[in-house]
Amino acid sequence: MNGVGTLFRKEILRFWKVAFQTVAAPVMTAVLYLLIFGHVLEDKVEVFPGVGYTSFLIPGLVMMSVLQNAFANSSSSLVQSKITGNLVFLLVTPLSHRAWFTAYVGASVVRGLVVGTGVFLVTAWFAPLRLAEPWWAITFAVLGAGMLGSLGLIAGLWADKFDQMAAFQNFIIMPMTFLSGVFYSVHSLPGVWQTISHLNPFFYMIDGFRRGFFGVSDVSPWFSLAVVGASFLVVAGITLRLLATGYKLRS
Repeated sequence: MNGVGTLFRKEILRFWKVAFQTVAAPVMTAVLYLLIFGHVLEDKVEVFPGVGYTSFLIPGLVMMSVLQNAFANSSSSLVQSKITGNLVFLLVTPLSHRAWFTAYVGASVVRGLVVGTGVFLVTAWFAPLRLAEPWWAITFAVLGAGMLGSLGLIAGLWADKFDQMAAFQNFIIMPMTFLSGVFYSVHSLPGVWQTISHLNPFFYMIDGFRRGFFGVSDVSPWFSLAVVGASFLVVAGITLRLLATGYKLRS
């Protein structure tokens, strides 16, 4: 257990020591999205009755920041350890694959929630918000960060250099995030795109998280919870299997 705690603290310190880059920069990016989209669409779009577009946009930006930073934390840490060669110091420890998973994913969840909280505190000044059903917001934030932290480990195990990891993020994570309903309601899309959106597990994370703020959502939060929970279990299972076999760790 001490080994898990040590690795977990190491991962927390790794991103916290460069907080200007890992926390402040994503918060600033989210604020810029809010200023641009909110200014352009505030008086033109009403997704939920009585909810302004800026208010609708904020939870989506918060959750998007949580997901992207949870992924970035575990994936960048593992790839950086491979490139610098210090991964060998972890390989010679008696830590199990479950310990690796717990420490890396746990730290990813922390970073995701820290960035998400920062985005919420800054953007909440721009529009009135209330947490109608906060338990949904907390549940989906933690589950989503855990899933993306696990996915980040898969990317980190697969990638041997930073450009491979960037390709994983740019061609998989970013499209799934932006096509998940961060900036719009799925009901505003044509039929075929609605179908595609419903195949994207990120959509259910965003929609369930938004439910915590407004008490309304595009789909049932229980259905979203089932989809996100099942997706997390599948991704976590794959990650644990890869770690157990030492996939691209010892070669």
